[in-house]
Amino acid sequence: MAKNSSRSGGVHTTPNPNGAGWVNQLKGKVTSTHRLKQRAVEAGRELAQERKTEHTVHNLDGSISQKNSYGNDPRASKG
Repeated sequence: MAKNSSRSGGVHTTPNPNGAGWVNQLKGKVTSTHRLKQRAVEAGRELAQERKTEHTVHNLDGSISQKNSYGNDPRASKG
């Protein structure tokens, strides 16, 4: 079972800790449930874009498969 990585900020798409399917979590609370991972990722992306935050997509084992930021990116530093 995947570990709950929703302690950090942003939207997390994870396997459903309470059964089959996938969920989107925000601040550790389930915001939506989905039968298919693809649908959960799409909904999580939309939520992250609306909230201008990060979207982290997890695999079945809890590892991170994707991470995207939709706002609040720090300014590029001078190199």
